[in-house]
Amino acid sequence: MRIPLFIAILFVLSLSSNIPTQTSAHFFPNISSIPPSLLKPNATAWNSFQKLLGCHHGLKVDGISKIKKYFHNFGYINSMTNYTDDFDDILESALKTYQLNFNLNTTGILDAPTIQHLIKPRCGNADVVNGTSTMNSGKPPADSPTMHTVAHYSFFPGRPRWPANKRDLTYGFLPQNGLTDTIKIVFSRAFDRWSEVTPLTFTETSSFQSADFKIGFFAGDHNDGEPFDGPMGTLAHAFSPPAGHFHLDGDENWVIDGMPIDDGNFFSILSAVDLESVAVHEIGHLLGLGHSSVEDAIMFPTLGAGTRRVELGSDDIQGVQVLYGSNPNFTGTNTTLTPTQEEDTNGAPNLSSSWVHGFLLVVGFFLAFVH
Repeated sequence: MRIPLFIAILFVLSLSSNIPTQTSAHFFPNISSIPPSLLKPNATAWNSFQKLLGCHHGLKVDGISKIKKYFHNFGYINSMTNYTDDFDDILESALKTYQLNFNLNTTGILDAPTIQHLIKPRCGNADVVNGTSTMNSGKPPADSPTMHTVAHYSFFPGRPRWPANKRDLTYGFLPQNGLTDTIKIVFSRAFDRWSEVTPLTFTETSSFQSADFKIGFFAGDHNDGEPFDGPMGTLAHAFSPPAGHFHLDGDENWVIDGMPIDDGNFFSILSAVDLESVAVHEIGHLLGLGHSSVEDAIMFPTLGAGTRRVELGSDDIQGVQVLYGSNPNFTGTNTTLTPTQEEDTNGAPNLSSSWVHGFLLVVGFFLAFVH
């Protein structure tokens, strides 16, 4: 059957209108190779919070409304349209839940440790969904008989995962990015971290459209409901199974072969992002993992600027093995867990879904305080 030409043209135009904005990303072999003009310290973010240091219930201080919006973005406050500067019951409750999730003292006060944690780069995925925390939070007491067996990993509501007939997964890169083999190898290493502990395999394909995981660097609004906002804002986001979309902000200073950096190092407060650390974390989301409250876990929501964390922790391994089982060749000391008997989730991807994961939503949000 012949298709009228004008209908074909309309169809092509409708597709092109949904093509995300593509960008060339900024890649550097290491932190020292980044031009000083591109490195921006986050000291301004800390300075903007000084006026909030020590704030507690009953006070009214300019800037509290921004904290409420922050907690709303991550699910700690369900709904609020009138963001006042009053430190009310709602904010105190949200703050205590946040402190519990991130292993801080649950004082309900904006103390220094809490503020220092708030300004860290973090994942944009909500920690609390429909009023329930998705993080198994809190460190067990020292005298707890289960202190070595407590699991802190989490899943998305409904526990979506790739179906049993999809154990050989493919990934492809947006052709317009023109990524070099050196950059692609970073993603290959990140996928290997997960294949080593599961029966899943990950193979690069030249067909971006047919790949199970579609990886691309974009700038600004790229039509998925979560626009990127330039350096040191939202760094990346991914979708839970079976969507497979993995987007990174091309405006960031991506470090290809980063080295661990001590907290006291000057570069630890600068806008340099280790690409492999971000990739390993986001792949965890692509496989169905939520966040963990274990600070050394890959799925812990925050990652300091200029730092590197790429090794799966026992919590990450146990969580992903609940979904997929263990790699028969895995010789780790962690307990091998069998997959659950739940039905696999096979829904179509929804690019406006609330399960977009903006990795490392950082100090850019808080810089609004100084304006």
